Amino acid sequence: MNGPSEVRSLIASYWEDPAAASLAGYLARGGYEAARQALTAMKPEDVIEEVKRANLRGRGGAGFPAGLKWSFVPRTSPKPKYLVVNADESEPGTFKDKYIMLRSPHLLIEGAIIAAYAIDARVAYIYVRGEYDVCRLRLEEALREAYEAGFLGRGIFGTAYDLDIYVHKGAGAYIAGEETGLLESLEGKRAYPRIKPPFPATVGLFRCPTVINNVETLAYVPFIIRHGGAWFASLGTERNGGFKLYCVSGHVRRPGVYELPMGTSLRTIIEDHAGGVWQDRRLKAVIPGGSSAPVLRADEIDVPADFDALAKAGSMLGSAGIVVMDEMTCMVRALEVIADFYADESCGQCTPCREGAPWLLEMVQDILHGRADPSYPDLMLQVAQNILGRTICALGDAAALPVLSFVRKFRSEFDYHIEYKRCDVEERYGGVSNPD
Repeated sequence: MNGPSEVRSLIASYWEDPAAASLAGYLARGGYEAARQALTAMKPEDVIEEVKRANLRGRGGAGFPAGLKWSFVPRTSPKPKYLVVNADESEPGTFKDKYIMLRSPHLLIEGAIIAAYAIDARVAYIYVRGEYDVCRLRLEEALREAYEAGFLGRGIFGTAYDLDIYVHKGAGAYIAGEETGLLESLEGKRAYPRIKPPFPATVGLFRCPTVINNVETLAYVPFIIRHGGAWFASLGTERNGGFKLYCVSGHVRRPGVYELPMGTSLRTIIEDHAGGVWQDRRLKAVIPGGSSAPVLRADEIDVPADFDALAKAGSMLGSAGIVVMDEMTCMVRALEVIADFYADESCGQCTPCREGAPWLLEMVQDILHGRADPSYPDLMLQVAQNILGRTICALGDAAALPVLSFVRKFRSEFDYHIEYKRCDVEERYGGVSNPD
């Protein structure tokens, strides 16, 4: 493997070769050698320590260190342990896991084998978003290939270790992407998030110790075992190891998924890789981590796109769904799209989210349709502030954070709509860009 400065991509390097999606193509690139190494030459605790050294943080949104999460599973528990792969990719603006499942499914399966071995799980589930039927079929085909090759089932690589992996189709609810909501759904119940603690590492699926990891997180694990945790850590920033898949959508010339070192600046991702703002317009705003992340103004994007730097900048990396908005975007209309999503996806379990999210949507729509008075923006801030941190899961925060940032950073647009009952952006440009 090349030195850190010479590495151009890891996961995405498989996407350049269509044959890599098959088992034969994957084996030709050294596939399953990392799993063989882990199972035949490493103790489970050694695998965990290597992943800790890698500074691999969960790529699903929370950014929790993966190795540390694995270490929380009680090894002496007499109960079965489970690994659950969260493939319920539902955050608007995020579409990276789909690429992994379609173009390099064996990377995910190999990472799952290594993770399951590390926590002594003998059964793993891949929970796939209901709308991702093509991904589900591709995964099932890859699992069939892996079983036939002896990489799954009984006595893997001639060891005493057994593992079965099952694909489970979700029902298409955003809330099922929340890890405890996912567990409830997997158990055949409504996807209501659970109160924590206890955390899944001790009381998870079927009340047994469980680790839940995102697709991208597990797809990086084979690289860590092959080349070492220190090598992987050196590819990123101090506390954010490795590479990251960034999803860029919205008003750019080249939307897509870009794999880059952790900590690449938002401006570099947008201007150098995604081609900059389309149609020679100016940048107005960027949502850096999926629709639930607080929005940034154009003058705030000179920031490393990693978990710590974006948190310091008042937003979050989340799932790295970067949504770019040009100068012709009406921010009131853009917020309506986001508020509509969270009002619709609230599971209804917690009152602040169940009542607050639709109320926020109603106020945005009143502003757009000339029914609001000047007190609305402050009232929206008050309602959002009273949702924040008062719900069982993070969906309440997801509904509140965009409102707080949009109203605070683009207050003049909300005030203009209320006072003149029309859109100043549309007046200025003769139309607005569609934020959908």
